[in-house]
Amino acid sequence: MPNIPGDLLHWLVLPLLIFAARICDVSLGTIRIIFISRGIKLLASLIGFFEILIWLTALSQIMQHLDQYYYFLAYAAGFASGTYIGMAIENKIAMGVCLIRIITQAGAESLITELKEAGCGVTSIAAQGIFRPVHVVFSIVKRKDLKRIIEIVKRNNPQAIYTIEDVRFANQQVFGNLPGNLHKPPGNFFAFLRKGK
Repeated sequence: MPNIPGDLLHWLVLPLLIFAARICDVSLGTIRIIFISRGIKLLASLIGFFEILIWLTALSQIMQHLDQYYYFLAYAAGFASGTYIGMAIENKIAMGVCLIRIITQAGAESLITELKEAGCGVTSIAAQGIFRPVHVVFSIVKRKDLKRIIEIVKRNNPQAIYTIEDVRFANQQVFGNLPGNLHKPPGNFFAFLRKGK
């Protein structure tokens, strides 16, 4: 690194680079795990290559300066920040689909109607709760639409119980050709990367 004084290089530049490298590799690790859970093996492997390359670069600087405590602090701070940023990226990407299961003691007709109008495929069954009959409503939705679906549930019945589960794979037909813009059939951008399925 030319034209950088030695003290500035060791006290500021290298710790900042270690910090940034840790943010990058931990964030990439989070995204890699998401792709693994979705069965996107080729892309997960490619991300893993760059993740470990960045990690080794940061670690090599640590190993060369074992007597410099602030390098360790930069390394640890980068890991913590990378964890936070990786989670934020994961929420922003919101890949995949999930199953939302809604249990309501109130009548479910208005909820089902509004979910259908929003473009959701809905399956409902009558069930028996501890004290009274209930309705159980199932829907498979894209993760990016989940917040909107929960708002519909709360608006119809704030006391409804709902659980959400990640779905690794769902037949595209569950989305159908419904009105609204919630469930357009997912594209095949990652389809060729799902090797071994």
